Parts: sequence; C-alpha cells; structure tokens
Amino acid sequence: MYGIPQAGRNPESPFLEVSASNFKVSLCFIWHLKYIYAMVTQFESQILKLLAEEIVPAEGCTEPIALAYCASLVTDALGGRLADRMDVYLSGNMIKNVKSVHIPNAEGKVGIQTAIAMGAILGKSEKKLMVISEVDRSRLPEVYEYAESGRIAIHFEKDCPKLYIRIEAEDVVVEISDFHTRVTRFERAGVNLLDKNEEGCDAIVETFTDRSFLTIDLICKTADSIALEKIEPLFSKVIELNSAIAREGLRGDWGISIGKTIREGIAEGIYGDDLKNNLSSFAAAGSDARMNGCPLPVMTTSGSGNQGMTCSLPVIEFCRIRGLPKETLIRGLFVSHLTTIHIKEVIGRLSAYCGAMAASAGVSGALAYLDRCSLPQIKMAVETTLATISGIICDGAKSSCATKIATGISAAVDAFVAARKGRGLNYGEGIVGQDIEATINHVGTLGADGMKETDEVILDIMLGE
Repeated sequence: MYGIPQAGRNPESPFLEVSASNFKVSLCFIWHLKYIYAMVTQFESQILKLLAEEIVPAEGCTEPIALAYCASLVTDALGGRLADRMDVYLSGNMIKNVKSVHIPNAEGKVGIQTAIAMGAILGKSEKKLMVISEVDRSRLPEVYEYAESGRIAIHFEKDCPKLYIRIEAEDVVVEISDFHTRVTRFERAGVNLLDKNEEGCDAIVETFTDRSFLTIDLICKTADSIALEKIEPLFSKVIELNSAIAREGLRGDWGISIGKTIREGIAEGIYGDDLKNNLSSFAAAGSDARMNGCPLPVMTTSGSGNQGMTCSLPVIEFCRIRGLPKETLIRGLFVSHLTTIHIKEVIGRLSAYCGAMAASAGVSGALAYLDRCSLPQIKMAVETTLATISGIICDGAKSSCATKIATGISAAVDAFVAARKGRGLNYGEGIVGQDIEATINHVGTLGADGMKETDEVILDIMLGE
C-alpha cells in the first residue's frame, strides 16, 4: 500500500518516479521496493513471536491476577496445602493497581488480600492469567475468611522493579518480576523448583522477543504485506473476547458505566451520534465491566487488559460503522496493537503514565491507516495524540480507567481527523521530536523518568487514605 500509488492514497516515497507516459519505473524505485521487502521479511517472524507473547487472554485486571498466579504457585509448592501465613512483598505500582480494583468471581470483593486468597485457595497455576477464571464458588467463604484473618501480611518493597511480587510462606519463596507471569524465583527449603516446573515458568523471560526494532514505518509496511492467515486467528480472538465484554459493559451497570452513559447521552440528544462518541463509548464500556469484576476474559496488550481493549475496540467499531471487511479490520488491529506495544516498550510495564493513552495513540494511527492515509499522515496522528494526552496519570486500576479511556479515544479521533487533512504538530512544540520515533522516545523518558516522583506521590496519597 505504501510506495506504489493507489487511488485514495498519497505516495510517501521520495524514490517514486513513475512516468505517466511510458510507465517506466526507475531503478531507484525498484531498489526501494527490494529494500522494503527485505526489511519486512527480516522482522516478520519476530513480530509474530512478540504478538503471541503480548496479546494473551486474561480474566480480571492483570495486576491482581498476577498476585493470584503467584499465590497459586505457593500452594502448588506446598503440595496443595494452604500456607499458615503469607508475607507478600510488593512494589508500589503493584499496590497502586490492586488496591481498588474488583476481583473477578469474588462477588464484588476488592484488594490485595482477596486476590492472594483467591489464587491460593481456588487458583489453577497452569492457566496463568486465567488462574481464577474457573472457581468453585461454594468455597468462596474459605477465601473471604483467609483474606480477612490477618494471615496475609502486605509489605511495601522499595528499590525493586515497578512490577514486583514476592511471597514468602513457610519454607516457600515465589517471586515475579517485570512481567506478570515472569517467575524469577521459585524455591522450597532452598531447592530451586523452576527447573522442575513443566510449565516452564522461567522460560517466558528468556524467550521474550526483542522489541527495539519496531518503528511506525515497519509496523505499517508489515501490516500491508503480511499474509492474513498468519495473524487472523489471534486477532479474531481479540475481536471475539473484547467485543463481548464491551457489549456487556453497554448492557449492564458496571461502576460508573461511562460507556453506557455516553450511549444514553446520544439517545437523549446531549451528545452527537457521531464517530468520536461511538468509538469512545464502545472502548470505555469494556473497561467499565472489567474494572468492576465482570468475569469475562479479554485479550491483553503489553500486560494490560485495558490497553488491549483500548487499542482494539475503537478499531472494531470504526470498521463496523464504515462497513469495512474483516481482512481490513485485522490489518488495522495489527497496526493499533503493535503501535501500542512499541510505545509501551519505551515507557515500561507500570508507571504513572496511563497506559491507555499509549493505546489511544495506537488507535489514532490505525484509524489513519484504515482511512488510507499516507505514512506521514499516520505518523502525524500518532504524534498528535501523544502530544495531547501524555499528561494523564495512572492512579491505579479502578472504575475511572474507563473515563480516561473515553478521553483518550476522543483525542485519538481528533488527531486522526487533523492528520487526514495534513495537519500535525511541529518539531520543538513541547515533547514533539524531530520525527515520530524521537517523540515516542520522549514519551518514554517522560513516563519512565519524568513521572517517577509523580508515581511516588500518587502512592503516598493512596496509602494515606
């Protein structure tokens, strides 16, 4: 789609020299096509690996689910016996993201102790981020008693990765670091159990694919060229699961129900029945349900269900409204998810930077891609979104995540519409760099370094309440 002129698309290649009179293509253009093909082919297998790593099913917010997973491994190490006491050491970001979110299948219960107790008593460790997706509800009283017994002690671990869990129970130690299912320590009585774990808990970190090669150019060109059958199964699952929970968010009453509120506002004439509001509503509805304990699974992106829903649901709704075929939708989801992964790689898994804003930038790029904009216009859309909403903070997983998602998608649509008209921000305007990759790096610096103190202040506020 890029480099070869098509109806409705502006060619961006400086090497493009096609004669209208004789259709002779310059040698430079041929070289350019070979270069693009070689670049895309070289990285395609890596892209497929990282998609499989990053886009996975999860039931419930991934931080409490990671706690449940860790606790389930403790029970496994004890031969199925519940530990008399658990000392749980957590990074500030883990505490922040578990404190107020509802735990699925726990009858509206929230918090760290509930997540730990659910995993320890009812969890199935082999299911990882689906660890408490199938539970015996008749045993929930056991869960509540254990959670409230004082046998689970929470400790704030400083000077550790932002995503960090360590549970010490009797002679068992289980540690998770950096990624939600990355087990870095699994011991009983000083014996390393990682090598004995047939699920290969430690393998996830050793096989995680490098992401540093990603660029917006590569993402879009690969989206054009990749065989559909290589990505359709994964993104069909994204469409199925994430659409289902969004529909539930629009149907039921979940938390603030901002997605449903927007739809009601449209019907009441408060909001316009337009693209922006419909996309924002659909995306927010999924988060409404998920943050408030809906037991439906979602497909995550970069370790987050909210990010997975944010970068998929508006794209799904856009294609529905425009009547675009499924093949086109899948390629649009490819752009949105990979752009989100690219941005999150430089920010980090957890920070004070709201990850849904990175996903919103992915959406703006995908909308421009689906609208057959040029590559420079796609970059404009991503860049404008990042420059607009990068100040939105993450103050933990909870109902307000949905309101932030609605705001992010609204900004993404604005950025997309401006970009399709050739309007974007200029180098030197705030965090806007010389090109899109420089801007993404600036956002990474902002999220990882600039917001470090903000993260600490947020945690102090939350723990002081």
